[in-house]
Amino acid sequence: MLIRDQFSLGAMVLIIAAIAAPAAAESPQPPAAPAPAGMQLYDRLVGEWMKKWNVPGGQIAVARGGRLVLVRSYGWANAEARTPVKSDSRFRIASVSKPITAVAILRLVEAGRLDLDATAFELLPQFPLSEAPGGDPRLARITLRQLLTHTAGWDRDKTFDPMFIPFKAAQALRVPPPADAATIIRYMLRQPLDFEPGQKYVYSNFGYCLLGRVIEQATGKSYAEAVRELVLEPCGARSLGLGRTRLSERSPREVRYYAQPASERTRSVFPDAQEQVAEPDGGFYLEALDAHGGWIGTAPDLLRFATSLDGSRQPALLKPETLALMTARPAAPVSQAGTTHYGLGWMIRYPEKDKDADWQQSTWWHTGSLPGTAALLVRTNKGLSWAALFNSRPPYAKLKQFAAELDRLMWKAAEEVKEWPEDDLFEQDK
Repeated sequence: MLIRDQFSLGAMVLIIAAIAAPAAAESPQPPAAPAPAGMQLYDRLVGEWMKKWNVPGGQIAVARGGRLVLVRSYGWANAEARTPVKSDSRFRIASVSKPITAVAILRLVEAGRLDLDATAFELLPQFPLSEAPGGDPRLARITLRQLLTHTAGWDRDKTFDPMFIPFKAAQALRVPPPADAATIIRYMLRQPLDFEPGQKYVYSNFGYCLLGRVIEQATGKSYAEAVRELVLEPCGARSLGLGRTRLSERSPREVRYYAQPASERTRSVFPDAQEQVAEPDGGFYLEALDAHGGWIGTAPDLLRFATSLDGSRQPALLKPETLALMTARPAAPVSQAGTTHYGLGWMIRYPEKDKDADWQQSTWWHTGSLPGTAALLVRTNKGLSWAALFNSRPPYAKLKQFAAELDRLMWKAAEEVKEWPEDDLFEQDK
């Protein structure tokens, strides 16, 4: 089964930029221990794919029936120092951050602290629409549900992605760069919407930036602290945290990121930087991306999140009726065509020709991409889930093929397994 929809392939791109990576392709450093019997195909397919696309390091994990059955680490966490990727190496997960933010919102909805049909800016008094010169009156009608489903009215292809204009937004608001999330929001309140809220699906990083601020306002805590309490601590995903832009400020177990081509440099978002930098090391301001693309973590911990979400591992993060809501197709006039849709934080596919299928029979996934980062998280309707994280990606023109091949190899490797291990690696890593 191949995820072919336009979002799953196109959303591997958060920004269109020239990026840098190691100059010459080489076979990735193999895992230290052999794969479990019957699962060796993962190593072969992932290794071939990494070599083809010049990806220095990666990490995958697979769960079945709520049990972690495979963790594999490939290649280099730091190619220059020849430091291998390990099972606890942390990677940026880019837009795989969105399901985490969405589940935090849904947990607050279940607790009666938020309403999906509440208007977003009524919940954000720190961003008064009345004080935004030239603001679009339609902003006042945007709901939390529309932010979650990317139907709120912003179209980055028609205008721009506000999450990647750290100098422009700061200059307009007369604050020092790089622009943080609050500065970007104030800047966007002065801009017109691109379409009527609720009319169609158009992927929007900015909408999830707003959801991060809604979480802060509803809980009285920082976004990171609130998400940790609402989502990460209950499911035991201890490695997940917000990443940092500067190399000197990153997690001790975090990998290096490699852009392609390696020779290209860009202006740093930090005005005190004396030299140009590789795109992953300051070409964008990761801290401002928090709620839509700022998390780091391990593949096993992403599966702790996914398996707790669908209830295959207890405690379940959401009630069954909330999962049905999360996986439902947005109402018309949003397009009802096609076999896939964006629900509340996930791409969703229900079985074709099965009108009575419930949420358990749906497959969910999200991709993530930044310069130097590729991520994939999938929950299938066959009792399997997997996560895959890598520290490079090709230039924009090749991203669609790159993403499709990664998706295809993960499905192929899973389909070839005849007998799954009985051990639960989650239990060995508490």
